[in-house]
Amino acid sequence: MSDIEVISPLPGVFYRQPSPEAPPFVETGDKVTPDTVIGLIEVMKQFSEIFAETRGTITAITIQNGDAVEPGQVLAIIKTDNE
Repeated sequence: MSDIEVISPLPGVFYRQPSPEAPPFVETGDKVTPDTVIGLIEVMKQFSEIFAETRGTITAITIQNGDAVEPGQVLAIIKTDNE
């Protein structure tokens, strides 16, 4: 097992949930697959899904809902199931 950092690919505003009344995409302790959406980044009213891109367990979410992010910033940490 190893820790994988999910990195922001672009600048914008990070959202942990699809809408204000919806639950977060993932929480600490959730199992994820490469296709699991962990959040959205909004840039000029355009939303990009951020995927886990690996199989494992979310051990930390390092960004709060509505926080500004920069490219290369860590969004979450996943402990992988493989290895």
